[in-house]
Amino acid sequence: MKYSFSAYLPHYGVLTRLGAPIVAGQLGTIVLSFADTLMIGRHSTPELAAAAFVNNMFNLVIIFALGFSYAVTPTVGTLYGAGRKERVGEVVKNALACGTMLALLLMAGMAALWLNVERLGQPAELMPLIKPYFLVLLASLPFVCWFNAFKQFADGITDTSLAMWVIIAGNVLNIFGNWTLIYGRFGLPELGLLGAGVSTLLSRVLMMAAMAAVFFLTKRYRPYAEGFRKGRVNRADFRRLNALGWPLALQMGMETAAFSLSSVMVGWIGTTALAAHQVMLTICQLGFMVYYGIGAAAAVRVSLLVGQRDVRRAAACAYAAMHMVLLLAVAVCVPLFLVRHDIGLLFTSNAEVCGMVAVTMIPFMLYQAGDGMQIIFSNGLRGLSNVRPLVPVAFTSYFMVSLPLSYFFGIVEGMGLVGIWMAFPFGLTASGVLYLLFFRRTVRRMSA
Repeated sequence: MKYSFSAYLPHYGVLTRLGAPIVAGQLGTIVLSFADTLMIGRHSTPELAAAAFVNNMFNLVIIFALGFSYAVTPTVGTLYGAGRKERVGEVVKNALACGTMLALLLMAGMAALWLNVERLGQPAELMPLIKPYFLVLLASLPFVCWFNAFKQFADGITDTSLAMWVIIAGNVLNIFGNWTLIYGRFGLPELGLLGAGVSTLLSRVLMMAAMAAVFFLTKRYRPYAEGFRKGRVNRADFRRLNALGWPLALQMGMETAAFSLSSVMVGWIGTTALAAHQVMLTICQLGFMVYYGIGAAAAVRVSLLVGQRDVRRAAACAYAAMHMVLLLAVAVCVPLFLVRHDIGLLFTSNAEVCGMVAVTMIPFMLYQAGDGMQIIFSNGLRGLSNVRPLVPVAFTSYFMVSLPLSYFFGIVEGMGLVGIWMAFPFGLTASGVLYLLFFRRTVRRMSA
């Protein structure tokens, strides 16, 4: 990773152009999450705790679904580079079929969890809030999967701004829906947490519909829509998307599971810790989503350069992305450290929750470099179409390192919420280093 500004400079510009719309869209998602947490927290602390538990269960499947859809980007990117637009449309049809299959599987799994949610050791007073909110989010899963298919198609043809505008518009509608339904505006009933769930469902339906409308009805996308109509769901595309998608989904799912399953442990500590945990998870999305935008741009760019048989430049592109993430990590951590004692007040007036947030900010800052590294080089491997290392690395880092340490620090040693979060720097840094090693090995093999 010897640094040479002139060698990396062209990649900084391209990654910024491709990644900025993705980052902007993800920042819109963060604003939505902040707004959700703020509005729910202002309504009541028990609802904030219930939202923490349910959202973290659903974050697992939503990230899993996003990882699965990542298979679309390199598949579409290769065909786009070859000028085969009608074939791209056929791949989109197969991606929607794969998304439907995945949605049905995820809904079945989450329905089973809903039937057994009382057995997970959460505070009994939260059950009347958890169960209806859970069902509304369950109904939104197919629309998430279909939206992902359209989004990854657009990213694959380097139109990363389309999803940005759709996400921003959807988030604005969701915030308005939250304000209307949580607090009962315009003569509507005051639904509280359930109102937030209904607003989320409606926004996801409209976002998917907007992406479909642009794909099928605009002149720019007409060749792709024509390929969609003429194409068919075929075994070759279906198998390729599944072969790439499942390792990517498992890798991202296991990382998210380290956070989601830690929420169960936090629930053992109590409602106050769970509320502080939700605030911290909302904050930590800031770093993850920004890094994700740069990583997604790196995957698109690396796959295009590999298609041009320029592995050396593909590797330089990934390293340039890592430089950008390190700079962003500093930009994220410095202001959050300075306001760590006050940031909890944005979400709740509970002094104990705010104090927990301030202390938990320290392990959050410790894992930023490792988190950025694992995002960039896992996406680099995706761009190289080498997804085989992703699952064993994720399993080792999150299930053999992070989760056991969360239990040890937080429960056995009695460190509480801070102890659970102290495990994350170990797991995320381990995954980042391992992905870097596999990325270098793959580059050397492809260059030989």
